[in-house]
Amino acid sequence: MCIVAENTRRIIEERGLKQKAVAEKAGYTETQFSNLLCGRKVISTEDVIKITKALGVLPNELYGITSS
Repeated sequence: MCIVAENTRRIIEERGLKQKAVAEKAGYTETQFSNLLCGRKVISTEDVIKITKALGVLPNELYGITSS
């Protein structure tokens, strides 16, 4: 499983957001977004940018990179 997809799902759940709402804000249909998060489509750099903007997070949060 892709760490970006795992962290995206975690952030959505922690914030009590609806996957459909995040998908639409990022410019995806619900099916397209689901395909990204379930590993049926590879998440590209462009996808990461769209998702981070929709969630209001930095790319490092999706990649699981924390500053020490």
